[in-house]
Amino acid sequence: MNKKNILIIGSGESGLGAAKLAHHLNYGIYVTSTAIINKEIRKQLIKLGAIIEEGVNTDRYLQFVDLIVKSPGVPAAIPLLNKARKQSVKIISEIEFASNHTNSDIIAITGTNGKTTTSSLLFHILKTAGFNVDLVGNIGTSFASSVAEQKFDYHIVETSSFQLEDIRLFKPKVAILLNITEDHLDRYDYSFQNYINTKLKIQMNQSGHDCFIYFSSDKNITNHLSDNNQITYPFGSKKVNHLKYGGWIDKDKIIIKTIKNNLNMTIHNLALQGTHNIYNSMAASIAASSMGIKNSIIKNSLSTFKGVEHRLEFVARVSGVKFINDSKATNCNSVYYALDTINAPIIWICGGVDKGNDYKILEQLVKDKVRSIIYVGEKSKKIENEFKSSVEDFIVVQSMQEAVRNSYSIAETGDTVLLSPACSSFDLFKNYEERGNVFKSSVLTL
Repeated sequence: MNKKNILIIGSGESGLGAAKLAHHLNYGIYVTSTAIINKEIRKQLIKLGAIIEEGVNTDRYLQFVDLIVKSPGVPAAIPLLNKARKQSVKIISEIEFASNHTNSDIIAITGTNGKTTTSSLLFHILKTAGFNVDLVGNIGTSFASSVAEQKFDYHIVETSSFQLEDIRLFKPKVAILLNITEDHLDRYDYSFQNYINTKLKIQMNQSGHDCFIYFSSDKNITNHLSDNNQITYPFGSKKVNHLKYGGWIDKDKIIIKTIKNNLNMTIHNLALQGTHNIYNSMAASIAASSMGIKNSIIKNSLSTFKGVEHRLEFVARVSGVKFINDSKATNCNSVYYALDTINAPIIWICGGVDKGNDYKILEQLVKDKVRSIIYVGEKSKKIENEFKSSVEDFIVVQSMQEAVRNSYSIAETGDTVLLSPACSSFDLFKNYEERGNVFKSSVLTL
């Protein structure tokens, strides 16, 4: 039998993970990256036997390969991929590649907002229950790398729309769709429908005893659902009348009903507060309950969860001023949740690379809660035009350190300084983690 060859496009966490799994499967490995590859990753790729092309994508390896694994950051319409399609070379995502080579049950979680928190919360519940589980995907750990290096009974896969673009047979045992709001429209030809269609792919291969958990108050979900005969669990503020199972809010309690279990819990006992976090907790609870995890373990986990770094993360209180790191908020809906959660006058630090945001959904919250806006970066006009008349100060700065110093100088006792950018980080930082870490270190030097 001839040895299979694989071409991996992209050399980040997903690309390296795909190479590790390909090596484990004894594939011949080719890697192409338009970026100059990180030295440590390059060293690992060479150790795996990969033939590398960097700084450019050419079709020089196309004639040798049976399969292409596309990293999520790689756009679909690059010339190399267009030529591969003409030659009928199979193109899949890294999560598809990983799922094809594991027997673990897959729990996949997506949504414009809340997927990291929900994934981490469900991981906390399953680990507390003693499950052999790994947390992978968009959260930063490669699914393919996990499959190559260790055996797990369950994989919780946080899935972005970019990762869902090139799935074919990816079939989660449990799929969670938290919400769909406008995001990454620059990737989808500024078509919201294209983005919706991509998110809905998370459940397209489900059937039979698979579970699909979705936010019933989101018409962008409910208006586009297809019936694959899987078990469905809607959740939201109210019970979906014609369905026996799901999750809803009754006064100050969340109510969860699944085929295997019923659970009630007082909202005030949840570790994560705010309306959006109640829904995240409901989604994770339904998934855990559908798997037969005991109520006592779910309740204890929901009340002890420590939260996610860079998502409404408390940093410090300096002279009566509270600093919150919400660097992961790269779209307006995430910022909406942050502003809605904070019950104090806000100095809002924002800015970065705009992804086609419509800031109108923030208008009332900014008027009601934000005293001052500090914009980090140069392209401030869009936000400035939207909000300058609604706030006391609109300040443009060129660094995070400068933003923190300015926020502290204008803050009053009882104010909250909130980093919630509404934009991606790629103008000044390599990712939202670096942006959040610079914010935190700047606060701690005050």
